[in-house]
Amino acid sequence: MYLICEKINNMEIVLKIDNLTKSYGKILALDQLSMKIARGNIYGLLGPNGSGKTTTLGVILSILKADSGSYEWFEGKYGENPRKYIGAILETPNFYPYKSGIDNLRIIAAIKNVKCFDFDNVMKIVNLEHRKTSRFRTYSLGMKQRLAIAATMIGDPEVVIFDEPTNGLDPAGIAEVREILTRVAESGHTVIMASHILDEVEKICSHVAIIKKGKLLASGMVGELLSSDYLLEINALDENKLLAFIKESSLIKKVFKNDKFWICNIDKSINSDDISRMAFEQGLVLNHFNVKKQSLEEEFLTITNN
Repeated sequence: MYLICEKINNMEIVLKIDNLTKSYGKILALDQLSMKIARGNIYGLLGPNGSGKTTTLGVILSILKADSGSYEWFEGKYGENPRKYIGAILETPNFYPYKSGIDNLRIIAAIKNVKCFDFDNVMKIVNLEHRKTSRFRTYSLGMKQRLAIAATMIGDPEVVIFDEPTNGLDPAGIAEVREILTRVAESGHTVIMASHILDEVEKICSHVAIIKKGKLLASGMVGELLSSDYLLEINALDENKLLAFIKESSLIKKVFKNDKFWICNIDKSINSDDISRMAFEQGLVLNHFNVKKQSLEEEFLTITNN
């Protein structure tokens, strides 16, 4: 495990996961996964495709059965039937295309045996009040996703769960879903979302767990998880000479490569000008040298490349 920086003392735990393991034949999807999620957080499960995020959600919603390990909702206060206090979307939701948005929500309420619910308010939360009587088949992809978010809130659950809630949306749709999820959390719900989109997790979530190949690599508040290091993007005409320089330099702590540059973790006490000067003294011709603040994306790459 790389880094755990949880601060959940004296906070109610809505979900505790202990050593969950799940295999599909020879594929180990979850590898002794453990974590705790406190009430009121927007908690992101972050990892590349195939990392075990959806499997984790499937297990904690009792859709999948783990090989070993355990999980507990709400510290056991609702006994063996906590699902009525949880709203979730795991895959593309199915709605009746010929019925209106609000009628689809009424059907879901009937299925959940919810007798009294403020449908108008939830349509307002997801910015669909002006289209609540329109047929579902006339909705755009973003509107369909927002209706799905509304559906999770039927019955006013304590926790709402979303699997890749911005998948397939354009930038405007992503921004709108981000705003809505923040609004959902502010209305008193704990939000758990799985995503491989680093930028969205950083903008939406208060807490994050980074998962790779079913293992928890890091978890904590997004701000705490980010390293105090700064990042140096660097490239040179002679890449072999650059790699030798990086390897020999005591000023560079870690290095990985993205699509364009070599990314170096530099302690905040080190002056980047010293690195540039040393490269020049060794006859290294740099064609890119850019200092930038650490982001969740670089931290994610640093963690998952270890």
